[in-house]
Amino acid sequence: MDSNTNRTKLEIKAREWMSERGVTIRDIAELVHYLQSKYHDDLSMDVCEFNVDQVFSKREVQNAILTGIQLDRLAERNELDKPLQKTIEGDESLYGIDEVIAFSIVNVYGSIGFTNYGFIDKQKPGILAYLNDKSTGECHTFLDDIVGAIAAAASSRLAHATADDELLDE
Repeated sequence: MDSNTNRTKLEIKAREWMSERGVTIRDIAELVHYLQSKYHDDLSMDVCEFNVDQVFSKREVQNAILTGIQLDRLAERNELDKPLQKTIEGDESLYGIDEVIAFSIVNVYGSIGFTNYGFIDKQKPGILAYLNDKSTGECHTFLDDIVGAIAAAASSRLAHATADDELLDE
């Protein structure tokens, strides 16, 4: 079966743009595993990927991906007006709009996403280290936060599902 069968055109486009920027579902799933493995014995990458896929299915996530990547692309091509060009190109720490877009993703699965996001944003493991590497010549001001937020949301989704199962077992 075609993996795009049940996906909207918007979701397919968001996935394509992420892939073009060098980010895979597996990369994000590895971040989920990083965040959740100490809380779940035998946490598989399949479970992590499933939760990432579920986050990707949300329209607000797809919109955040497309908006952030478009702004990163424009900054790479030097097509933004000053001072915004310099701000995004330099990923200035006081800008904060990149985190605001990330928060729209984190909010999808509740408040635990904020702590997951804050932790992973500081640690910068896996693909986040690459996305934060300014020596590549690429601009990922928005994408690094979006990827971290998707991982945090998928981790939150996993945590909620586990908590629900534990409550039902009591």
